[in-house]
Amino acid sequence: MKNIIIGTAGHIDHGKTTLIKALTGRNTDRWEEEQKRGITIDLGFTWFDLPGGDRAGIIDVPGHERFINNMAAGVVGMDMVMLVIASDEGVMPQTREHMDILGLLGVKKSIIVLNKCDLVDEDWLELVEEEIKEELAGTFLEGSPVARISAATGQGLDELIALIEHMMRDEVEEKDITTIPRLPIDRVFSLAGFGTIITGTLLSGIISREDVLAVYPIGKTSKIRSIQVHGEDKDRCYAGQRVAVNLSNIRKREISRGCVLAPPDSMKNTDLLDVKLDILKSSMRVLTNHTRLHLFTGTSEILCRAVLLDKEEIGPGESGYVQLRLEEEIALRRGDKFVVRFYSPMETIGGGVVLEPNPSIHRRFQEPVIEDLRRKESGTSVDVIELHVKEHGSGLVTQAELAKLTALSLEETAAALKELEDAGVIRTFATRKDLYAWHAGSERLARHAVLEALADYEKKYPYRYGMKKAEVQVTFLKKMKPVVFDQYVEYLEREGAVKRFREYLCTPDYEVRKDEIYEKTAGQLLDTVKKAGYDFVRYSDMFFAGIPGGTADDILNILLEERRLVKVSEDLYTLTEYMERAKIMIQEEFAKRTVITTAEVRDLFQTSRKSAKPIIEYMDSIKVTKRAGAESERVAY
Repeated sequence: MKNIIIGTAGHIDHGKTTLIKALTGRNTDRWEEEQKRGITIDLGFTWFDLPGGDRAGIIDVPGHERFINNMAAGVVGMDMVMLVIASDEGVMPQTREHMDILGLLGVKKSIIVLNKCDLVDEDWLELVEEEIKEELAGTFLEGSPVARISAATGQGLDELIALIEHMMRDEVEEKDITTIPRLPIDRVFSLAGFGTIITGTLLSGIISREDVLAVYPIGKTSKIRSIQVHGEDKDRCYAGQRVAVNLSNIRKREISRGCVLAPPDSMKNTDLLDVKLDILKSSMRVLTNHTRLHLFTGTSEILCRAVLLDKEEIGPGESGYVQLRLEEEIALRRGDKFVVRFYSPMETIGGGVVLEPNPSIHRRFQEPVIEDLRRKESGTSVDVIELHVKEHGSGLVTQAELAKLTALSLEETAAALKELEDAGVIRTFATRKDLYAWHAGSERLARHAVLEALADYEKKYPYRYGMKKAEVQVTFLKKMKPVVFDQYVEYLEREGAVKRFREYLCTPDYEVRKDEIYEKTAGQLLDTVKKAGYDFVRYSDMFFAGIPGGTADDILNILLEERRLVKVSEDLYTLTEYMERAKIMIQEEFAKRTVITTAEVRDLFQTSRKSAKPIIEYMDSIKVTKRAGAESERVAY
């Protein structure tokens, strides 16, 4: 099932909020001032179910010029936009600015919603639609389907919903759940009994309950207490969903809109950005060096200065390499989109893409710097290597294979892998013969699958130490070489993601259940074999009233793992201390003689020949004795 976010955009009072209420039955204007004034000031969020069963999140963004900053924050994570235009007014100034912002921030799919069609006649509608097509020519909205509706009367809503479902199914691309989770925060509040709650659109990856994530740029980590998607409690959420996350260890006053939730050490705070900046053709401004601007990216709004690196000025319709020097720290990734608005008066002048999120300070007109930015814009060998690693999914790829695939030297490949690993994009595992690379996104998916399976296993088998390590590999990572899998398990242990007990793996906080059932069963087992002494009792002959056979088997295994019991032979168990004593007694016998027989062992332990034979065979297995001559004779090992 796809998870998509639909946004609305358009001029003030063209009916965006009314349309959403018609589709969802909910009013997204949360604040009293919004409802009183009839305009959307802040972002509104809701959802609705499509006829096919999918659920679409929907964002209502402000249309008034004074609230463009909130509108820019709302675009984050949008898969598709409904550009709402009132048929009695047509394209208005804020409609154009919204179009510019949506295009700069990379929204590709759209529906033109011609609203208030009940207020005009057919001829007027034809004229307005023609005017809209002319306005949209050359923009990302050119060729977008048009839906004629009246949000007030319900006219055309069924056709609009059918169009949304078609585009959601056939045209909108799914977001990447294999990369690191990243959640730009657009709202923060607290609830009594819960603490701090943040909301946002999950741009990439997966977030699970109990994950430990960092809040950038403040640098604090937090364990995820709970997750809601569209008002429903979930164990995890996926890229493309509107989510509310309950954070531990962080107070509401410490974070605000513009912060980002992501894995620890996956991002780095910066107050410098190297970018490719495009000035809108429609802009009336010429950007000169050191111009002060408002930067909008993710859900952040930050003041900055633009240092032009390759030009004296950038005019309407032109592009250039620019270093943005920020007045506050921020955390971004390469490839993130942004919008800039003039400092005063506030008007959108352009936007672009982040080429380097953590640069050093550059002087202007330095050819090596400009050449490096050109390479970063067009993609480098590092990007190619990353794509190949990512394509291998759960099957790791070696450094030697990558060199062949990319026609790069081993040295170039090694340098690219190191750069990717330093950036947290891949994980590597070294063996004697080669270096194995695994994309961090694929690793996270595998980790989620393993941890989910371990948690389910622990619920199903509470009297076991967890899943056997070999079973985990065969089930989830069978393409991975055992030597690499062993390294991966060690890595997960260091990360605190799993706990290991001998050859068993479990979740970090899991403990074998030792309740009344355990105490009763373990007590009966220990008491039975203790009383039997060296006249062993078969386990299959024991009866545990009211205890399922599988549970008794698991508790027997706990006693074996804890070395309280020892397996003498098939179906025969006894106290570990009994067999330790037997070992000492037999070794003492060898001080007196060189050969010991089964009959002599029988007499030594005052038991039957039937029980003496398993004792001798057990001593063979631990290398105290070994056969010599006749079947019944043993000498010291």
